Amino acid sequence: MKHKIQYWIGRIQAHLMRRFAPKTLHVTTTRPVISFTFDDVPDSTLFYGATILEKYGLRGTFYIAGRLAGTLETTRQLINENGIAELAERGHEIGCHTYSHPNIARLNGTQLQSEIDQNRSFLSRILGKRWSATGSQLNFAYPYNAVSYFAYRRMAKNYRSCRAGENRINRGATCLQMLFGMEIGRPDEDVVQLKAEIDAVKAQPGWLIFFTHDISETPTPYGCTPAAFEKLVQYAVQSGCDLLTVNEALDHYMLAEAA
Repeated sequence: MKHKIQYWIGRIQAHLMRRFAPKTLHVTTTRPVISFTFDDVPDSTLFYGATILEKYGLRGTFYIAGRLAGTLETTRQLINENGIAELAERGHEIGCHTYSHPNIARLNGTQLQSEIDQNRSFLSRILGKRWSATGSQLNFAYPYNAVSYFAYRRMAKNYRSCRAGENRINRGATCLQMLFGMEIGRPDEDVVQLKAEIDAVKAQPGWLIFFTHDISETPTPYGCTPAAFEKLVQYAVQSGCDLLTVNEALDHYMLAEAA
């Protein structure tokens, strides 16, 4: 019962944010944009995910939770500090995913700010000048896609954008702290079906942000195989859509607004 109540509290807060939070970005519908992002960042996303993107001349956005770095879970190994540095060196964007991966809807303001500060310090120590520690340049993904309406101002102050889920394409007036994401997960047949979402964003332009976790031959339910991921990437390339990291896409839309 407790988990059900927390689930519905989270859903209500997400609804409130999407309805009442200021729409601070206009996603133009002149060109379709696709971004590939990764949460938690198992080391398989370096071995397979980043390598596959690079094969097609692309880069991704990797949302790191510092306390998870280098840890071994039952079904996956999380990327270590050297791997994080390598991702940045290879030109991928490093984003934030809190420090200890909590459900932020359950945190008070002090706890949430601590998560923000600890992860920023962690990434700054590893990446130094290769990564900006200024709040205006950081992008964030909500762990568990769980959001907090009451944390909106704090998130807006600390991050350039925040990505959640809901499996929708961003179009028109959009809240920067509640960007829609489209999940890539098991089974492989479902990943292949996501080609239809690429067709949809091409037909009616917007910003399609894919997210996944591990890219492995034996993926968790929250990841997919390298073969399925590459088919999706290849289809995105062939579609003619603009393929950008989250930061690049934000630059693109903000430049369009200023024009």
